[in-house]
Formats: sequence, structure tokens, C-alpha cells
Amino acid sequence: METSMLRRRALAACTATVAVGALGLAGLTGTASADPSPAAPKSPVAGADRLSPGLVEAMRRDLGLTADGVRARIGAETRAAAVAAGLRHSLGAGFGGARVSGDAAGLTVATTDAADTARITEAGARAVVVAHSLAELTSAKDALDRVARHRPPKDVPAWYVDVRTNRVVVQAGRGAAAETFLAAAGVPRALVTLSQSSGRPRTFTDLRGGDAYYMNGSGRCSIGFPVKRGTQGGFVSAGHCGTPGVSTSGYNQQAQGSFQGSTFPGRDYSWVAANTGWTPRPLVNGYGNGDVTVTGSTEALEGSSVCRSGSTTGWHCGTVQQRNSSVTYQEGTVSGVTRTNVCAEPGDSGGSFVSGSQAQGVTSGGTGNCTQGGTTYFQPVNPALQAYGLTLVTSGTPTDPPTDPTDPPTDPGGSWAAGTAYAAGDVVTYGSGSYRCLQGHLAQPGWTPPNVPALWQAL
Repeated sequence: METSMLRRRALAACTATVAVGALGLAGLTGTASADPSPAAPKSPVAGADRLSPGLVEAMRRDLGLTADGVRARIGAETRAAAVAAGLRHSLGAGFGGARVSGDAAGLTVATTDAADTARITEAGARAVVVAHSLAELTSAKDALDRVARHRPPKDVPAWYVDVRTNRVVVQAGRGAAAETFLAAAGVPRALVTLSQSSGRPRTFTDLRGGDAYYMNGSGRCSIGFPVKRGTQGGFVSAGHCGTPGVSTSGYNQQAQGSFQGSTFPGRDYSWVAANTGWTPRPLVNGYGNGDVTVTGSTEALEGSSVCRSGSTTGWHCGTVQQRNSSVTYQEGTVSGVTRTNVCAEPGDSGGSFVSGSQAQGVTSGGTGNCTQGGTTYFQPVNPALQAYGLTLVTSGTPTDPPTDPTDPPTDPGGSWAAGTAYAAGDVVTYGSGSYRCLQGHLAQPGWTPPNVPALWQAL
């Protein structure tokens, strides 16, 4: 482990706090107007009434909601994600991003073409006309990422696309450092908002995001989510926790497995193959309040509620601030992480981020603590699954993993469509058959219901 990594702590450190200056976010400007708070849709969402008691309690504490309010918000966020996925597909190049806001999870969708506003409104969302498409902003951020991969910027801790302001936000301790970074990447200043920040993000190395595990009998990290690769069981975690070949032992100090793949910096994910004595379960440690059962990995929209499980601080909740962010640690830049206002402390690294029953990612790093609050980044779980050919272990799902997307055959007709976000319980038609969704996912070309029994059940 690098000397700058957070070193192992005794398990008794669960109540310890480490004070680190939080990343500030000030002076953001943009063309989007104030967030709406429309009433939540009334239709039920599968799984919203079966949330973990621990997750419900944590969201009540951290977001100030009632138990019914938690269920209503999760249901509204799930519906919003599905609507947003459909609009992103139909709006094409003009799509400017989507977000939810307020306890009712009101959906706002941005477009560069005023002619699209009627279509957005008809879909039940609030339309905002913006100057830049999401693709344009993402392209600018990608240019910054390319520069950072070769030469991590000094005094520029983080950058991300902010769909609320329709800008790329670059946080920096000095304005000159940010300007140098932009110039090296060739990013137009008109696309960027600079934000003053003195924060120094670091990785949460000695953490558990469910159950603890140990690397080579010393350093401690946390299991993110149990997975399978064919018949081989294991789990995903943070990449900075270990390199291929490093052995692991479980929370009980019994031999567990070894790292098979790891990426850090650049990304921050890894996967560990476990011994046959360890059985993957679709659970996240609920810390005495009931474990969370994972049913899928549909990505939550910006503004959605999200909760983290960690061995130092237990359950803590907040909201997704920006997806596809980049952050510079001492070891280098990590891109593609999601920025949240959920607190975390040493001992929480690698741990699980969930939204409702949907797996979101594994704890990477951040600033602050759970006494004063802070910023935490998580590595989304889906890219980790794709990188290593893994299947997330979920509740009620056959063990056979879906195959990689292939070129689809001639469209036989039906309501199923690639690019659509489906939730567990959704029913679609494909050809002459009907199918029920077993786990939430974003449909890919080739993942037709007859071809992926892990995702769809024939009716």
C-alpha cells in the first residue's frame, strides 16, 4: 500500500473521527432555473414497499423523511430513472441531462432544442432549455481526463459535469492551476465554472462497506457487492485496496481468496475471487437494523437519495451530487466516480453505496467526516462488472449470468427496447411472448428477454 493511503485501524476505531477539510462548492452559475418540487407519481414501484428497515431508518435520520416518505421517494426516483432513460434515447444529441429534486423526486430533463419541451412535458417531466448538450459537456470533461491520466493536475482536486448548471465544474485551490489545466486540455472557458476548494481528497483504505476483509493479513478494506464469474464466487471492492495476487482473509480472519483484477488510479475498482467456503449473498450489512437485499444495479439520477454502509460509521445517507466526476488523490486521478454528500471516515473504503435496493457503487475516497459532514466519491459498480465480466448477485435471480451484448437479430416487435431502464416487476412484450423483469437494469442491444433469463422471466 502507498504510504499516503489510510493505514489499518483496529476494529475498535469504529467510532473514531478524522477531521479533514471538506470540498467547497460555491459560486455555481448556469442557465437552468430553480429546481421544481412537483408531486410524486402515484403508481406503485416494485420493491419500494420492501426496503431494508436499516436503510429506511438511515434515510429518516439523514434526509428528514418519514418512513412513508422514504418509500414514496424511492418509488418516485425509480420511475424518474425509467422516464429519463427513455427521453435520453428519444431526444438524441439534444439531450442535456436529467435530475431529480426535492422529497417528491420531481424530474427535470434538459434539452438544447426548445422544440423538445412538449415531448418532455408529455412524459411527465419538467423541461429546461440549456445551451450545451450533455454530450458536449462530457466531451470537455473527457479531454480533462485524458490530460490527468498522463499528468495529474496539482491543486485541482476534482472536476465533473453538473447537469443542474449545465457546466463543467472544476474545483481548484488556485485559479491559475485550473486555467493551466483547461489550457492543456483545450477546453473552452465558456463551458467551465471554477470553484474554489482547499480540500485534499484521499482514499478510505481501511474500510468495510458491508463485511470487513484483510489484505495479506494486515490492511483492512470492505466488501462492496458479492458477484459471480461463471460459477466462481467473489466480490467487488475498491481498486486501491489491493493488486492482483494479494491474498485476503474475511472478517473472522479465515482464509478467503485473492485479488484477480484491480485498477487504481484511473478507475478505482477491483474484484476478489473467494474460496469455496464463502458463499456470495445478495446482501449489504445493515448494522443491526436488517440487511439490505440487493435486487439490481440501475443507476440513480443526480439528486437521488443514496446510502452507504461502512464498518467505521455504519449507515449514512445523502444524495447523488454529480455522476461521472473526476478526483485527484495523492496517488493520481480517478475518473468516472460519483460525487455525493454522504459522509465517510477511515474504515469505510470499498463499502457499498445503494439507492433503495439498487447497487450503486463502492466507496472510493473523499473529504470530511461524519461529525462535521463531508464529500465522498464512489466508483459505480456497473463499470466494474463490465471490466471483469462479472454478474451481480441479486435476490430471486437465476445464477446463470447474462451474456455480453451482441448484435440484435431482426426486431420481432413488442414493447421491449434497448436503452430503456427497467425495474424489477416490469412486464414487457417481445415477439409473441411476455416477460417479467427480475432485476433492475438498463437494457443493452442483444439483451433481449429470451436471451437473458437472469434478467427476464417468461410469462
